Amino acid sequence: MLDDAKRRLETPTRYRNFIAGQFAEASDGGVIERESPAHRRLVSLYPASTRDDAEAAIAAARHSFDAGGWAFSYCGERARILREVARLIRQNAEELALVETLETSKPLDAARGEVMFAAELWDYAAGAARMLSGDSHNTLGADMLGLVLREPIGVVGIITPWNFPFLILSERLPFALAAGCSVVVKPSEFTSGTALILASYLKDAGLPDGVCNILAGTGDPVGQAILDSDDVDMVAFTGSSRVGRAAIAASAGNIKKLSLELGGKSPSVVFADCDIEAAVDGVIKAATVNMGECCIAGSRLLVEASIAETFQERIAERLGDLRMGDPLDPTSRIGAIINQAQFDRIDMLVRDGVQDGARVVCGGDPENYSGLFYPPTVLADVTPGMAVAREEIFGPVLSVMSFDTPDQAIRLANATEYGLAAYVWTNDLSTALDCSRRIRAGRVWVNAALQGYPELPLGGFKQSGNGRETGRYGLDEYTELKSVHLQVGRQPERWVEGA
Repeated sequence: MLDDAKRRLETPTRYRNFIAGQFAEASDGGVIERESPAHRRLVSLYPASTRDDAEAAIAAARHSFDAGGWAFSYCGERARILREVARLIRQNAEELALVETLETSKPLDAARGEVMFAAELWDYAAGAARMLSGDSHNTLGADMLGLVLREPIGVVGIITPWNFPFLILSERLPFALAAGCSVVVKPSEFTSGTALILASYLKDAGLPDGVCNILAGTGDPVGQAILDSDDVDMVAFTGSSRVGRAAIAASAGNIKKLSLELGGKSPSVVFADCDIEAAVDGVIKAATVNMGECCIAGSRLLVEASIAETFQERIAERLGDLRMGDPLDPTSRIGAIINQAQFDRIDMLVRDGVQDGARVVCGGDPENYSGLFYPPTVLADVTPGMAVAREEIFGPVLSVMSFDTPDQAIRLANATEYGLAAYVWTNDLSTALDCSRRIRAGRVWVNAALQGYPELPLGGFKQSGNGRETGRYGLDEYTELKSVHLQVGRQPERWVEGA
């Protein structure tokens, strides 16, 4: 593994697009260069796809769907192909993890875990493909049988972000394929490597040409072409709420369906009766996993006032044991920030928070580190109106507020435009259930943080998006319902008399 990492740091890997079953460069030869954030070395070269490339990919997907070979294929054949992709992912997990680590700077062990969970998602989708069904109504009278058919929605555009490139793609693509859709995938221009590698697994598994097309490029022109196209029936977009709003506006052209997983400002709600050490560890994990570059990061700590001072001091102590460094080092828990612009934004928000009256408990001093490493930071004395309490920072920054009663905790938890996730720490069952039911978020963890399962859906409330991915609900997302009214007996009276 280290030899492979060294080779990739010395000689960047060149990737190609996958359109209509063929691997190709960008039509004008353009290239996107990607440096490793942790090593500041060029590691990947992607095609800088043009609008013509995007339109070719969309046309291939449209042709494959309209031909019906995949859309109306036997579900067992779809399942077989998806299972084979899962097998190839596991077989090549080390390569995929290394590429993720070099391109995102996430620790290698974390990348391995994400790749293996992605394989589980492909396996789950394979099983779900066999369960996809409609309904029948035999109660419409002696002469009428009603059928409800569940059909693939059509051509789906999947636009994925840079923070969990392979995992987020695997939360969507296998479910769209299981439903019988044809797909165009645009990964982030910062982390396209694993998506382009996946194309070879799809081809080797026997996926028909044109059913899935994957091309690298920037949001404009490639992402915009997908959003604008009348030949794309649905777009699954994961990213910021700002870009999500733009996607909604663009989709009005042909009123395409959208599934959106957008920003978050998730609370970790800690009650005094919890297991303190477990809560400290879980809060740190929720706030710092993937360097805090996580839509469901627990970036707001709401802690009961009676333990607030002690709890945040314990957080600071434990953060001192959290190693930040080279993501290839197995002892590292935190790598570098994705790029300079994101690093600067994190630093600006922390400085603004301090200027607004927040107090730095630990961290907040990136000048003491070389490169794009931002230290885990805890800000106390935060008030709900501060930007650090409202805006998604997307870095390892925890904003601390206190509460006195469960009702106040829930009000604080909901005092945001977002609603993607929440974490609750308490040993009281009634409190846990009350918070789970009243906090407006798509996912709630109780005495746990970030465990994921293919069976459970994910998605957001409020401005964190709409639609659901994964689980059986995620499969339904990529389908349409059609009612069939089947006259089976005596014909009704003629509409035109005397006919």
